[in-house]
Amino acid sequence: MDDKRRKRRRRWMVGLAVVIGIVVVFSIIGATVFKAKRPITSVNSVTLRDMDVSFDALAVKVRLNVSLDASISVKNPNKVGLKYTDSSALLDYRGEVVGQAPIPAGQISGGQTLPINLTLTVMADRFFSNSQSLISDLLSGTLPLSTRTRISGKVTILFVKLHVVSYASCSLNISVSSRSISNSDCTYDTRLS
Repeated sequence: MDDKRRKRRRRWMVGLAVVIGIVVVFSIIGATVFKAKRPITSVNSVTLRDMDVSFDALAVKVRLNVSLDASISVKNPNKVGLKYTDSSALLDYRGEVVGQAPIPAGQISGGQTLPINLTLTVMADRFFSNSQSLISDLLSGTLPLSTRTRISGKVTILFVKLHVVSYASCSLNISVSSRSISNSDCTYDTRLS
């Protein structure tokens, strides 16, 4: 009877040691090879597609139509795929959203960089809540705008889902006379949550 108990105990200890070993190996692999990394969003270029400005002196109104083409890329540095949700790129004028472009949900394979081309069109009626500043900026010859992009998604590593968020924003000045972008400065941020 003692011999059977010892054999059973030994099998149980060997089984426990194997399970602990597997857990340790998966933990090491998860912490090194499959460690979750943040996606990297970068703005490759922002170009002015179209700009029409006209003044209606009788109605004391400014008519403005601006379209920007933005080329961004999202890099997934993980060894596994990244699934991201519907997002959007926003165009701001002095803190107010004046345009946007949708970024449909999708997936980026491990190590892949996904290029995304967007057209941001100004919603002219939104400019008029800030009409004094708009007239002043147009008369000075420079229209300051900024773009913001936020992409959030999930990375699943060894049955653990991690939420990741990547941000990109650019401040740019549009020269009214030459109808071109005269200055742009972009910043980036990524977070795991």
